[in-house]
Amino acid sequence: MREIVLDTETTGLDPFDTPAHRIVEIGAVELWNQVPTGKTYHQYINPERDMPAEAFAVHGIGEDFLADKPRFVDIAHAFLEFVGDARLVIHNASFDMRFLNAELQWAGLPALPDNQAVDTLLIARRRFPGSPASLDALCRRFGIDNSNRTLHGALLDSEILADVYLELTGGRQPDFALGGGTGKNRAEAAETDWRPRPRPKPLPPRVTEEERAAHAAFVSELGDGAIWSKRG
Repeated sequence: MREIVLDTETTGLDPFDTPAHRIVEIGAVELWNQVPTGKTYHQYINPERDMPAEAFAVHGIGEDFLADKPRFVDIAHAFLEFVGDARLVIHNASFDMRFLNAELQWAGLPALPDNQAVDTLLIARRRFPGSPASLDALCRRFGIDNSNRTLHGALLDSEILADVYLELTGGRQPDFALGGGTGKNRAEAAETDWRPRPRPKPLPPRVTEEERAAHAAFVSELGDGAIWSKRG
């Protein structure tokens, strides 16, 4: 199954404020059967508006840096082509999906279905009720290195979120048992059902011809009653 772990950075909290807030960065990481493929998507976007100081303090992306970047309408088709019909894995998915669909609407393109997104924030809150569920808090819980995250960045955050998502859904090697079931049951099946495969080529004998002849001479001295002389 193909999944896209995705994050955005924006100029503010609501795309339908006046003036409208816009997306300024998209980062995404591709997973195939919950294994990173190494394929990513990363794009800075000119929001065609100013950058509020509050947003700049979060991600450090300024107006001058974005001045020569493409507009969302210019990258929309490439973004949708990368996403395809893959499941979208997003932390606080309602926020990013609201912005993405606003941008797609303004670009005259169809919206992404809400049920295409999986919210890791909700997954974390169900697994650890009452505990902090921010991306930084989950990194601390799972021992994931986020030391490079001094500011928010869409691609870095999506890479970190991919690690968090794999932990939230059962660990980094979900298919270790190569069989049915999930989690603990799959691991138990691997331990109880495993059988060694036959060697493709037998090991060479470790008894020398001299040792074999000496053993035969010893057995012959014991007579017909020796256990080694019995058959069947």
